Amino acid sequence: MIDARGPRFGAAISTVVLAGAIALIDTPIGTGLLVWQTVVFALGALVGLRAQPYGILFRRVMQPRLPGPVILESAAPPRFAQAVGLGFSATGLLLVVVGAPFAASMVLALALAAAFLNAAFNFCLGCEMYLSVARVRAVIGARR
Repeated sequence: MIDARGPRFGAAISTVVLAGAIALIDTPIGTGLLVWQTVVFALGALVGLRAQPYGILFRRVMQPRLPGPVILESAAPPRFAQAVGLGFSATGLLLVVVGAPFAASMVLALALAAAFLNAAFNFCLGCEMYLSVARVRAVIGARR
């Protein structure tokens, strides 16, 4: 279980990093930002949200300063969202490496849109995808 505010905080940072990567896509700085964000997504998806740098920053710096009750949620949907982000950022990175920066920008724009939706409106597209897959699995399982 995780603090439900943490993924939104991480999405805000991801939004800034992805926007910077897109804006600077043909530069070493842009590539560095993209590599960083890919590593962040990989840690969140493969190791867990507690190992993800933005989650660590949230727990150590932001969470102690936030008022109000902590609402806990399952880590599974946000972790799935990290895996989706990893897929997009890794694809973008591959496109940069093979010399297709415009295509990389288009792929990264999709990840940026998803991160922005979460940061600005608390709508986690990857989480919704996770829940949709869970519903389909439940229906298929009920029919067996």
